Amino acid sequence: MKVLIEELHSRGHSITVIRPKSSWYITENSPLYTTITIEDEINESENFFEEYLWKVIEIERGDASGLSFLKLQVDFFFMLSKAHDITCQMVSVVLEDKMLVKRLQDERYDLVLTDPTLAGGVVLAHYLKLPLVLNVRWITSGEGHFALAPSPLSYVPLLGSGHTDKMSFSQRVKNVLFQSFTFFQNRFVVGPHYDALIEKYFDYKTDIVSLTQAADIWLMRTDFVFDFPRPTMPNVVYMGGFQCKPSKPLPTDLEAFVQSSGDHGFIIMSLGTLVRGIPADMVNDIASAFASLPQKVIWRHLGDRPSTVGNNTLIVEWLPQNDLLGHSKIKAFVAHGGTNGVQEAIYHGVPILGFPLFFDQFDNLIRIQERGAGKILKLSEFSSHTFGQALRELLSNTSYRTNMQRLSSLHRDQPVRPLDSAVFWIEYVMRNKGATHLRSEFYKMPWYSYHSVDVLLVLITVVAVFVFCTVAMIRRDEKDERCVIVSILSDALEQLELMEVTVEGHFTCHMC
Repeated sequence: MKVLIEELHSRGHSITVIRPKSSWYITENSPLYTTITIEDEINESENFFEEYLWKVIEIERGDASGLSFLKLQVDFFFMLSKAHDITCQMVSVVLEDKMLVKRLQDERYDLVLTDPTLAGGVVLAHYLKLPLVLNVRWITSGEGHFALAPSPLSYVPLLGSGHTDKMSFSQRVKNVLFQSFTFFQNRFVVGPHYDALIEKYFDYKTDIVSLTQAADIWLMRTDFVFDFPRPTMPNVVYMGGFQCKPSKPLPTDLEAFVQSSGDHGFIIMSLGTLVRGIPADMVNDIASAFASLPQKVIWRHLGDRPSTVGNNTLIVEWLPQNDLLGHSKIKAFVAHGGTNGVQEAIYHGVPILGFPLFFDQFDNLIRIQERGAGKILKLSEFSSHTFGQALRELLSNTSYRTNMQRLSSLHRDQPVRPLDSAVFWIEYVMRNKGATHLRSEFYKMPWYSYHSVDVLLVLITVVAVFVFCTVAMIRRDEKDERCVIVSILSDALEQLELMEVTVEGHFTCHMC
């Protein structure tokens, strides 16, 4: 969101940001925007993501039984439910503040721009009756495309399934089961929070998925250089890699370290902003594997310094990831597989050793591995040896780099930068007071109409009636024919009886 805010501000737009007090990235004071800060219930002890991550690591590396997996899903549902509950409470705080609502109405905003993963902004946009633009990949019911465009489960893998678009029969079965899982999540875990909010503040019956489907423009944070081909809709604008930009010179100390790598070059490792730490034995295994390489390593790590760290490894709390990925001496990127990092790696043509932890990371990396531009090392397979071996293969096999550079070339071969395209469509909605002509109204149809169940029932009924009538007519004709045959036989028998009498009479006379 910050990237879009900066670009909109640079083009002269006036922006108001409604943010929770606990916001990670959007500061309260900024020259780019005005803020409205809302109290929320998150406190420092409620680090849902970190707790969930440690449970994932524990299960992947040890107890992989069905019971432990089920418990993990229950924990995941609890985390989702809590996050959406907090979001709904925050929206309720806004809507209960009549002075704030009047202020928002009096400002006469041109549109609402929001990320619908947590759909408070979606509810607010519809309440204020404003055009809605989504900065989206995820919505409350899962990956955004599935709520927007036809998505045949035969070749469109659900995120979370870990499949490509070439699925075997068993994988297609799993894909269908995952769809049922997603339905359960939306219907019973997430949906009820929004249902209560909508019932309280809206004078018509709807649900959060329908409100999301009614958005004017979907700015989709992916593209088909990265994702698998699939059906789409005219109001979807693909802006994968919109946050990517040419690298800037490194700080003096980092540049000196990078240049000291010589012809071997350097590797960077980052597990993203959500991950505060991983188990100490894993940290030591990673450090040990790095120490055995001739390359230099820059590693973003927030935990205790590993005891096995080598002289070739620089551990930092923060690194300029985009600038390092764009450096001429970069050789590989060890990443968790978050969308932003993967897109930046594609933009700069740097092969990835994927280390997926949770959410969509494994699926993101599957897309890179399928195109031969990286490798995946699962948590269940991790050790110092396997990690080092995977890194050496990535570094020694030039096909990984070649394939990633081809993806980079395809990504850059566009008539308009993704960020420029995104801002154009935001401004398009402003100029035209929406984009309803690009939006299908399918979401207003009942499910039986959408799937043509009513049409099929009518057609089946017509065919059934026609067949019934035809059979009835044939049976009636057969009955009439039987009656004619019986009548003819009766006449024939009567004639035979008369003939018999005549013959008997003849014989009698002869005998006399």
